[in-house]
Amino acid sequence: MQQRLTILTGASRGMGLAMAEQLLQPGALLLCISRQSNASLEAFATQRGARLEQWQADLADAAPVATRLAAWLHAQDPAALQSATLINNAGVISALAPLRDGQSADLANALRVGLEAPLLLCAAFLGATRNWTAPRKVLNISSGLGRRAMASSASYCAAKAGMDHFSRGLAMEEALQTNGAKVCSLAPGVIATDMQVQLRSADPLAFPDIGNFQAMHERGMLSSPVEAAARILAFLERPDFGAEPVADVRG
Repeated sequence: MQQRLTILTGASRGMGLAMAEQLLQPGALLLCISRQSNASLEAFATQRGARLEQWQADLADAAPVATRLAAWLHAQDPAALQSATLINNAGVISALAPLRDGQSADLANALRVGLEAPLLLCAAFLGATRNWTAPRKVLNISSGLGRRAMASSASYCAAKAGMDHFSRGLAMEEALQTNGAKVCSLAPGVIATDMQVQLRSADPLAFPDIGNFQAMHERGMLSSPVEAAARILAFLERPDFGAEPVADVRG
């Protein structure tokens, strides 16, 4: 049986963990890249007849991870794979404050994890698999904040806007190839994650939009990580995936 290969970042908790659990189906080959491994995923993989690898890595230093990924992909047997997919899900938000009050290390970390790492992993994935005949996909998990700016989150907005735009360029490049990958930068909606807790707990004097996030939570407008993961993976399986390089799961 051919395996369905998926590479997923940020898989140790929240929506990333929910996606990993749902991806672990019979015949799956799942490589998770996160700062921490998750023991529960090993049990899921064994129970469901899937193959799982977990790499502990800090994507704020993505270059060695990308090099390792390229080498790992070169060691795979393409004939044994039904498909190959990269999901760039990892992301962090810097302290919610005006940019003038930001700390350099914090701002740099948000850009490295949210923009540099996805770009480098895309390059490694597409370079190593360029001659594979199996269908390939790149799914970059973006945000509405990449398309609508918000005060006190300039670094996160910049990372997601950059992700959207490099996805557009990447889709154009792959469309010129005989078996080019399908590419989409997808906004997943509003999800009940640790990042939402961070937004609701910010200093109101530094974060003017705090009321909007508190209201969405109070009105029950947030999707659970499991619900959001199911919608994203269903979008990934759509026959028209990649027709629009920048999309919203709700639209």
